[in-house]
Amino acid sequence: MNFREIYVSLKIVLFLELCREGGIKFMNVEYINPFIEASQTVLKQTANIDAKLGNVFLKNSPYKSDCVVIIVGLTGKIRGQAIFSMAKKVAMDIASAMMGGMPITELDEMGKSAISELSNMILGNAATILYKKGIGIEITPPSLLMGDNLQISPNKMKTICIPLIFSDGQQMEIDISVVE
Repeated sequence: MNFREIYVSLKIVLFLELCREGGIKFMNVEYINPFIEASQTVLKQTANIDAKLGNVFLKNSPYKSDCVVIIVGLTGKIRGQAIFSMAKKVAMDIASAMMGGMPITELDEMGKSAISELSNMILGNAATILYKKGIGIEITPPSLLMGDNLQISPNKMKTICIPLIFSDGQQMEIDISVVE
């Protein structure tokens, strides 16, 4: 384990301990770290974006989301969904970076396809990391939603929010909702 993995694990363990003290049951840290690791790796490899982990927290349902949301279902040992949410500008910046810096002034079909594929790559990498730990999951194809005042209501699931903060101050959140 390198220093970054130890730091991330410690940060998650402290968060989960606070949840336990407050009487909140939640998922094993082994389930969360692969999503963080995969996100940071894929963002760096595909868009040259350095993403730092923000403060992980629980979200209560229903909750408001940014105007671009990508939902991917999770089945297997972990059942639930991963929800990627970001502002439209963040989505356009990521798509532009993924396409070699090609300017994007509107989130068209090509841009939507790029950020949907980003979520697919992140979750594919997370699934591989989990599989190596003996935790088998499968993912569904991503669904992209856009609009103002989006409200997310995971039914009968706890949601942990993993904020990823980029060097330019922008951020993307990954909400992992699992069946209790």
